[in-house]
Amino acid sequence: MKDLLLYLVPGLGLIGLLVMAIKYAWVNRQEAGDENMQRLAGYIAKGAIAFLRAEWKILSYFAIIAGILLAWSGTLVENSSPIIAVSFLIGAVFSALAGYIGMKVATLANVRTTQAARSSLARALKVSFTGGTVMGLGVAGLAVLGLGSLFIIFYQLYVVAQGGSSNGLEMEKALEVLAGFSLGAESIALFARVGGGIYTKAADVGADLVGKVEAGIPEDDVRNPATIADNVGDNVGDVAGMGADLFGSYVATILATMVLGREVVVSDQFDGLSPILLPMVIAGMGLIFSILGTMMVRVTKETDSVQKALNIGNWASIILTVVASYFLINYLMPEGTMSLRGFEFTRTGIFGAVVVGLIVGALMSIITEFYTAMGRRPVMSIVKQSSTGHATNIIGGLAVGMESTVFPVLVLAAGIYGSFELAGLYGVAIAAAGMMATTAMQLAIDAFGPIADNAGGIAEMSGLPSEVRERTDNLDAVGNTTAAAGKGFAIASAALTALALFAAYVGIAGIDSIDIYKADVLAGLFVGAMIPFIFSALAIAAVGRAAMDMVNEVRRQFKEIPGIMEYKATPEYEKCVEISTRASLREMVAPGAIALVAPILVGFLFGPEVLGGLLAGVTVSGVLMGMFQNNAGGAWDNAKKSFEKGVDINGETYYKGSEPHKAAVTGDTVGDPFKDTSGPSMNILIKLMSIVSLVIAPHIRVGDVQNHSAAPSQTHEMHVQAQEQPIQEGSYRHTN
Repeated sequence: MKDLLLYLVPGLGLIGLLVMAIKYAWVNRQEAGDENMQRLAGYIAKGAIAFLRAEWKILSYFAIIAGILLAWSGTLVENSSPIIAVSFLIGAVFSALAGYIGMKVATLANVRTTQAARSSLARALKVSFTGGTVMGLGVAGLAVLGLGSLFIIFYQLYVVAQGGSSNGLEMEKALEVLAGFSLGAESIALFARVGGGIYTKAADVGADLVGKVEAGIPEDDVRNPATIADNVGDNVGDVAGMGADLFGSYVATILATMVLGREVVVSDQFDGLSPILLPMVIAGMGLIFSILGTMMVRVTKETDSVQKALNIGNWASIILTVVASYFLINYLMPEGTMSLRGFEFTRTGIFGAVVVGLIVGALMSIITEFYTAMGRRPVMSIVKQSSTGHATNIIGGLAVGMESTVFPVLVLAAGIYGSFELAGLYGVAIAAAGMMATTAMQLAIDAFGPIADNAGGIAEMSGLPSEVRERTDNLDAVGNTTAAAGKGFAIASAALTALALFAAYVGIAGIDSIDIYKADVLAGLFVGAMIPFIFSALAIAAVGRAAMDMVNEVRRQFKEIPGIMEYKATPEYEKCVEISTRASLREMVAPGAIALVAPILVGFLFGPEVLGGLLAGVTVSGVLMGMFQNNAGGAWDNAKKSFEKGVDINGETYYKGSEPHKAAVTGDTVGDPFKDTSGPSMNILIKLMSIVSLVIAPHIRVGDVQNHSAAPSQTHEMHVQAQEQPIQEGSYRHTN
């Protein structure tokens, strides 16, 4: 039975990838429009591929060097293994592949969505959402397949190495190797998210400031030299970067639960593996239910709510996952009590923690939607403040972003407390796994927005009728809200996952607690809290520098190439693409280096407890910074889009081109690097630093940590002893 469950996990991943391939083929068969539309789409696809190739070239050097260092470090201590380098490289390749799948289908689906929008909103939604579904299934399918397969391979390798017997040391090594897979995924995700974010926002800011504000032409006007770079940026940042981001988050969440599951003292029918298998199986089930949820997303009339259609599919996948989790947990977990570091819990508590995680995820999305959706109080407050100028628009957006952290943090705090009371630290981890179970569905909802945005750009550049652009704008406006909600969801899961990784790190490092009364630990806490600020500063400043280059280039072309404004000359689009590519690749290095180097330096120079303080500071500060920046940027964006539909301010209606609209464009420009560069990178920063700490923990551990578990024949005896003698804080004990 244990072997059947082991092989079920990668099997579910393969099913997800098979459905992805079928949907990809369907998107590819759709009409791609006339020759002009296909030519414009070709510019976008060519630019996106060129950027990814340049980025991969740089990241391949990093991956090879990091892999060599990991292989060497794996030979230094008993509880490590040089095989970690193999899983690191596999994780890096899978992360890059996840981003590539999303980018490839997005550049196919964008022009096909434009063509579909010529007939109906329903058709346009089907094409764009199917494109998003391909990305969601690709990311989740690769994660489930990769983790499940590697766990089987490395676990069996270590069992064979032990002569067919199973003990705690080989399990620790297997999971440490999986930590390498997560490290590879998160490392590539950080560079892809930051690099893609710098690319897309440099182009977007340049296109907006010169095209919309100075020249007075539409955002995606074919006369704007930066418009192709802007549309390329939607793919490399909001699609490829986001795909790598969510892949890393998904893997880290499952891994954190597995690592803590190894410590759970349990007497079950699966040789003690049930706490380790549970998060992987939940992830696999969530993938299947996400497929069912995507089938429920549809509209039939032009007046139907796209947001409502997406919500139906989302809630369906969540409810199905809750119901299935109940039966799965009752099947996998024993009836009696289990314990982790002295905290006893039951399978009912584990199910309760899963429910708590899903509720937290849903509430985070709802709250984020409230703060960023068009027509709601927060966005309307920014709209009204735009009537008095650019400065008041900025003030209003900053206030909305700061206010938007209150309720999410309270929900998150309640979720952490509730899941811990139900099942201890394992409950916190499994709550995060439950929250991320429907990642495929969440990502499908998130990814359709950039596709619709590109579709609108192609419609504008092709000079299609206004009703086509109205349909794509409808999808794009909903996409802005779902993207903001998805980022809120991601930062909440990052907080829970970071706490679980932190708990695993504390155990492996051999420390009992993080004592902030110690001066060095308190110093580490403050330094950790500072890191998200300097990280954000580097990312935002990089966008600013690249945007200045872009603005100067667009101004030069308007000045030096006669006939652009009269449609008599073609702008030099490739020059703007080159500026964004060069700037993003140059500027992504410093923020990424901080996340990788800081925990290594602190851990080896000051010890594991100070590193624990650093991680605590990074987690709390990073969560707040992520929420603030994501929500402020999303609210600014939809305030600008409100003017494009027409808004009433004190009895007067304002539209595109009005002075309040120009103020809203400025606010959106400020919010762009917030919501698409530094903000969404916070969740990767938090998890990556925790994973790096987990990987180096065997090298900096203190004391003699008990990490061998009993043989299978001793399982019941240890479980009985566990009821009589509580486990010492920070020690390891697992039965398998």
